[in-house]
Amino acid sequence: MSYKYTIYYPAAYHEQEEKEWPLILFLHGAGERGSDLEKVKLQGLPKYLIGKEDFPFVVAYPQCPRQSYWQMPLLSEWLKEVLEQVRTDKTRIYLTGISMGGYGTWHWAAARPEKFAAILPVCGGGEPSKARHLAKMPIWAFHGAKDDIVPVEETLKMAKAVEAAGGHVKLTIYPHLKHDSWTETYNNPEIYDWFLKHQKEVKERP
Repeated sequence: MSYKYTIYYPAAYHEQEEKEWPLILFLHGAGERGSDLEKVKLQGLPKYLIGKEDFPFVVAYPQCPRQSYWQMPLLSEWLKEVLEQVRTDKTRIYLTGISMGGYGTWHWAAARPEKFAAILPVCGGGEPSKARHLAKMPIWAFHGAKDDIVPVEETLKMAKAVEAAGGHVKLTIYPHLKHDSWTETYNNPEIYDWFLKHQKEVKERP
């Protein structure tokens, strides 16, 4: 058993039946946990997508049960389910999340770096000891400098650890924002262009 989830399809997905699509995976924060998938649309990327039909990605977002946290084995099982349903360009799978989902983004990417072409954690944090696994990962991290729920230091220490491991983190710190740094982030069209600039290498089978 994995998570309940929703998949957003752009209108062109059903018109272009041969095309394989880039896929964004979105992990919500603690406030959207539960059993009502509509709650997930209250914040972040799912909220941004409301009313949009021409988004150049398929987006899949699971829901974490109440009083639980993102668990890597369940996320891997969920992704397997999604990939069975979606015509996905597997060289263009991107991961993003907010708050608790920002933590989930850092953790999942460190556990399975081979899965993702790029990650975009928002107001989250991770384990600096695992940063070496992210040394080759394109990362753009966002945080509000005045965040009083998840301190900005959580992002800064991950960025520092990745850099120490030989990697690079593109950082956007909003000087005047508190915890909600996601609205401004997902409203910024540059992040979607940035995702599409990154693609995993396809290794030829011997």
